[in-house]
Amino acid sequence: MIYIGIGSNLGNRKKNIEKAKFRITQNKVNIINCSNFYESLSWPNIRHPKFLNIVLKIDTNLTPLELIKVCKDIEKSLGRKESKRNSPRVCDIDILDYKKKTINKKIILPHPRLHQRNFVLLPLFELDKSWKHPVSKNHIKKLIKYLPNRDIRSIKQI
Repeated sequence: MIYIGIGSNLGNRKKNIEKAKFRITQNKVNIINCSNFYESLSWPNIRHPKFLNIVLKIDTNLTPLELIKVCKDIEKSLGRKESKRNSPRVCDIDILDYKKKTINKKIILPHPRLHQRNFVLLPLFELDKSWKHPVSKNHIKKLIKYLPNRDIRSIKQI
């Protein structure tokens, strides 16, 4: 399976994510399942607007590099501008897990920080309760258990 995360914390967040989902399907990607929306504090600066996030379970014949190019093109088409890392954005699309592959050239898979992020782990758990991290082999329940309490308390399903 392939899992991607989509987030937004500028403008109409839900509409931005829905537009991204639609454009993804126009690029040889089939959405198999979609999590609920999750709202979380912006990271690392909690003064920035809150994020809305989802995780998609998808299928595609695109390679990881082709898929990330599609994702980056969609981000730009929705108005994402080049800016400082972790600054507010209209749309952010990340490949979280691509068929359990481990890649460290041009693209890093699985996503290097997915195991630390409440806004990835909780929607991913909703879609796949038996998912295991491709590198650490830790079960998703264990990864969620390792999240700080404030990360669990500060996220809500919408």
